[in-house]
Amino acid sequence: MGTFEEEDADSSVPDAGNGNGGVATAVWAPPRPTLAFATDLPEQDEYEVHVYDAKRGHRLVAAIEIVGPANKDRPEHRRAFVAKCAALLQKLVSVTIIDLVTTRNFNLYHDLLEFIGKADASPEPGPPPLYAAACRGTKKGDSWLFETWTHTLTLGQPLATLPLWLADNFAVPLELEECYEETCRVLRIP
Repeated sequence: MGTFEEEDADSSVPDAGNGNGGVATAVWAPPRPTLAFATDLPEQDEYEVHVYDAKRGHRLVAAIEIVGPANKDRPEHRRAFVAKCAALLQKLVSVTIIDLVTTRNFNLYHDLLEFIGKADASPEPGPPPLYAAACRGTKKGDSWLFETWTHTLTLGQPLATLPLWLADNFAVPLELEECYEETCRVLRIP
């Protein structure tokens, strides 16, 4: 176990040999890395909205994750997206995933369910390529309960309304169609 205190830039460490009674300390140098190589870390699409509860110490309570093409283009990108969502859920942050990417047929909600060890029980054959899913973890006594609300999305049809959970017993409607229409109006998209 160790501690670290950073001294002010103006303060000086007494020299052990100047007679002021100072103690000399050695600065630790880490060993050479066991692996080092040049790489370009791939960019991830980061389209998300975080909702914080100001009354509970600005605790993150909800995240809306909007899937981008780069989140689905490689297996490692899909795993990173799913791991981020799972980490948020473990912290009892409700997560909404919105996937309107038509160029890649991967379902990150389905991958998230597989990651936590549960298959989707929907009657449709295979996961839909376009969807919106609200997920949350909640504690019931000593056990955890994972709940989801999913909607298949269809091009040209109105977007779904999902619950956005801000507390265990409080949700507000996340009206995706109204959000989309307002965004188009503000950005002047016909």
